[in-house]
Amino acid sequence: MSQAAVANPGMAVEPAESPLTPESWGKLGMWVFLAGDAMSFGGLLAAYAALRFTSTDWPNPAQVLGIGLTAAMTFLLICSSVTMVMGLEAIQNNDRARFTRFLGLTVLGGIIFLACQAYEWTHLIESGLGLTTNPHGAALFGTTFYLTTGFHGCHVFGGVVYLSIVLFRGMAGKYDNGNWNEVEIAGLYWHFVDLIWILVFTFIYLV
Repeated sequence: MSQAAVANPGMAVEPAESPLTPESWGKLGMWVFLAGDAMSFGGLLAAYAALRFTSTDWPNPAQVLGIGLTAAMTFLLICSSVTMVMGLEAIQNNDRARFTRFLGLTVLGGIIFLACQAYEWTHLIESGLGLTTNPHGAALFGTTFYLTTGFHGCHVFGGVVYLSIVLFRGMAGKYDNGNWNEVEIAGLYWHFVDLIWILVFTFIYLV
């Protein structure tokens, strides 16, 4: 309560300032987007599960997919989440050099992931696994595999572009220890992409 209100008890008290600021609106918007996106991935994984458990000739993923390569890709994305956290911490401490280095490593991790996915897809297509063809059994295996991993790959590509923009803005001095909300919001997106990949890797490659 203000001092004026204490001095004059009959004086109306002004309402407290709303906790929703432009910064928190940005976070709220990202959380709403991620919630809707999670439902999209949930639908794809649910469809995969339904098709798999109703199919009589669904192949063993370990015999078709490159588990070793994909495990390395998963580890790479986990490491990129760590560098994202370290980049955010750096700009919160107004250390632009560390921010640039760690966010650059995060972007590099995303690019390497996409390159590995392109290599994996090329190898699988050459072996005969297509959207509607599968020499190892059910044709819908290829359909669900490419749709789900491709959808996630589009998110990784979008994240690489998004983080690159944030990186360049940071290098231009747009962020400091009093203005790092945009970096945190970008981090929310990247952590979501990494978490989703862990689920995709578990359900499609391992189970």
